[in-house]
Amino acid sequence: MVGSPTWGIVSTVRGSAPDILRFVAYHLDLGVDRMYIYLDEPNPKAFNALNRHSKVAVRNCNDGFWANRKRERPEKHQTRQTANATFTYRKASEDWLAHIDVDEFLWPERSVAKLLAEVPDEIPGMRVRPIEAIAGGDDLYKAYIPTGSNRDSIVQALYPNYGAFVLAGFFSHVQGKLFARTGLPKISFRIHNLFQNGDPLPCKGELPSVDLCHRHAPDWEHWLAHYRFRLKHGSYQPGMSPNVARERGGMNKNELFSWIEAEEGMDGLRAFFDEISGADADVRKRLEQQGLIRHRPLDLDQKLRKHFPGSV
Repeated sequence: MVGSPTWGIVSTVRGSAPDILRFVAYHLDLGVDRMYIYLDEPNPKAFNALNRHSKVAVRNCNDGFWANRKRERPEKHQTRQTANATFTYRKASEDWLAHIDVDEFLWPERSVAKLLAEVPDEIPGMRVRPIEAIAGGDDLYKAYIPTGSNRDSIVQALYPNYGAFVLAGFFSHVQGKLFARTGLPKISFRIHNLFQNGDPLPCKGELPSVDLCHRHAPDWEHWLAHYRFRLKHGSYQPGMSPNVARERGGMNKNELFSWIEAEEGMDGLRAFFDEISGADADVRKRLEQQGLIRHRPLDLDQKLRKHFPGSV
């Protein structure tokens, strides 16, 4: 490839206008060539600000939007996300396209374009692994613990009460998200993977020196505000696989939270949150002793003012 590759981000978002604009502003500041933003619910304030920016393509996902796509609005938001990502992939002019969420922020140690330029031509996609926000942690994050024979024992030592029920000690995913090389035929996105011709496309490589800062549960109020939706429709919904085999007492998160609520109510949920989020001082100390704390100051408000002055 001659020159640095170009790259874009596609995201189907919902939330407050400031949160959406912070997400976009942060990645504009990082040097993204194009942001493809799909508003999953009406948000005129966000739409008007985004629509004025030359590097942002924004669409309202209303009834007319889905009618133009000649399909009914998918019931599941994950299906809407992957449909929009796949549609964008097939139209994008950038060399690479990343599909991430509004609460995820790329943190590269070097230029993203330079990192992508080093990927061999035959590799269709590169994964970025998440780190997860520590509640009230002043820009602190829990590091990803790689798969290995000792991961479970590390997690159990860090989180003695609930670590066995939570994969790698994370509230949310550990699979990370993908940068997909554009121009390949019959590609479709899933949340954490790529498919080609209806079959999984192996993407085992990881983009070096890049964290995906996942602000899934930055504080108790934020987590609780999203808890019911996630329990019914999102990452805590029924049907997920348990971290530990059922014959060994394993439960998925939906079952775990239902049990905690039934037995201990809101106090039990708060105890779970404080342990897994690292808000508990003893947990924080153990994370530090294990070298699993990362400092990632995103400066979201400063970047919001820079790229969307006067918008909020």
